[in-house]
Amino acid sequence: MTNMLNRKTLAFLVVAATLPLTAYATEYDIAINNGRVMDPETEFDAVRNVGIKDGKIAIITEDDIDGVETIDASGHVVTAGFIDTHTHSSDKFVIRMAMMDGVTSGMDFEWGALNIADWYQREKGQWPINYGQCASHEAVRMTVHDGLVIDKPIDAVDAFWLRAESVKDKVEGWSVTVSNLDQINQITKRLDENLRQGALCIGDTTGYAAVGTSTYELFEVQKAAARYGRPVASHSRLHGSTKPPTESQMAFNELFANAALLKAPLLICHNNDYGWWEIEEKLKMAREQGMNMWAEYYPYEAASTAIGAVPIQPQFIEDALGLKYKDILYDPTQDKFLNKQEYLKVAKEDSGRTIVIFNPARKQWLPMWLRVENMVVASDGMWQNEGLGWDDDPAKFKGHPRTSGSHTTVLRLGREQNVPLMHTLSQLSYWSAYHLGKTGLKSMQIRGRLQPGMVADIVVFNPKTVAEGSSYKAGENGLPPTGLPHVIVNGQFVKKDDQATGVMAGLPIRFPIEDKPRHVEAKQEQWQDRMLVDDASISPRAN
Repeated sequence: MTNMLNRKTLAFLVVAATLPLTAYATEYDIAINNGRVMDPETEFDAVRNVGIKDGKIAIITEDDIDGVETIDASGHVVTAGFIDTHTHSSDKFVIRMAMMDGVTSGMDFEWGALNIADWYQREKGQWPINYGQCASHEAVRMTVHDGLVIDKPIDAVDAFWLRAESVKDKVEGWSVTVSNLDQINQITKRLDENLRQGALCIGDTTGYAAVGTSTYELFEVQKAAARYGRPVASHSRLHGSTKPPTESQMAFNELFANAALLKAPLLICHNNDYGWWEIEEKLKMAREQGMNMWAEYYPYEAASTAIGAVPIQPQFIEDALGLKYKDILYDPTQDKFLNKQEYLKVAKEDSGRTIVIFNPARKQWLPMWLRVENMVVASDGMWQNEGLGWDDDPAKFKGHPRTSGSHTTVLRLGREQNVPLMHTLSQLSYWSAYHLGKTGLKSMQIRGRLQPGMVADIVVFNPKTVAEGSSYKAGENGLPPTGLPHVIVNGQFVKKDDQATGVMAGLPIRFPIEDKPRHVEAKQEQWQDRMLVDDASISPRAN
């Protein structure tokens, strides 16, 4: 495994911390006894008792310990809570499903949000899991190219109605309009302001604005994030495209070249379509050269988006992918596959409806994703148009089962495919924490590990039986998993004995607010200043 230079040292420290210094003299807030403790950073793996105090892991020991609350974890794995960098929006039913699936930190590193400081203030005390947001490139483009006034906190749950607003003049400006230099500066200035307010990254959906976002605009957007040492996380321009010269990998190359030159982090969203293998090879080579770059996947043969979205229009589905609608396009609302005519009708009448798109090639690829190092699990969890409340019946959810089952599906598939469990846990928690921690995000440097002194974000599951409860079948899209009875966030039970406790234990994951912006205006002459020499600096040369 990669990132292992200090693992033997760390393992020694973890073992040393398990010595019975004070175990018998202390009552902990929570005692988890007799579980198989697994730490994906040090690869520590042994039956131990875990004591939690004041939101932290206080001790890991072979000695008996007591707690105000005590659970017997015999036959279960006790490990770091799962970290999901692609949990869309603030929809609380979506967040509840993620928590039930073992997620203890959910962030949106793709669509993101706008007015970041106000967003964090609005969400305070309303999450059972930790929460965080990136600055939305798409939303800022809406303000510039569609004239939308977005002065309140918004996130991905607002995306579809904002897209509908943007097209009222018959032109979806954010998607198709190319920015001039002044507009690029407007975009990067507002993104910079959201980064100043503590945004985790710039979330980029150029895949939905492939003809509107110029390569130069994307370069300036990546510069804006690089000034803070933060990633751009991208649904890339040509995601899924299979035909030269517009292969999916070309869009990755665009992002990679910029990030490498800027010495900036890079996260590739849902790298689970055509060309993923080439992208992962290049990411591995980049990491071996010291670059902080990685990618996500979710463990399903189908994707999901709004039915009116550009990437599922005929020029992409039929021309770029060579697929037929009747074979791939499933509508959870009607519980049926749609032919082309049915698709066109629904797309016109209800463009924001969540749709599921099957890609037959993923069936072959999926077992490989389970074994890729530093490829992390991220659900791309989606809401549904008809909002559901916290206590609503999960059977009412109509959408992709990835929202409710991505993490336990990976555990089940890993078991069936004989993937080492420690590797699977690294995909579910440690590698996300590791790469985000490298950006300077302190709250991720103390999560994603099961060690004394770390934050007590913990899941407890039965490795022999854990599995997703959801499926593509209508009425089962949102069902909770089995074999994962307990989830602890910041030292508090948010799921206990398979039931949500209702405790809103989540804390904000964000960078500190900075006093001054870091925006640098792009100028028409900047390339000349860097590239052209003046007369005085030209040295004489022999003819």
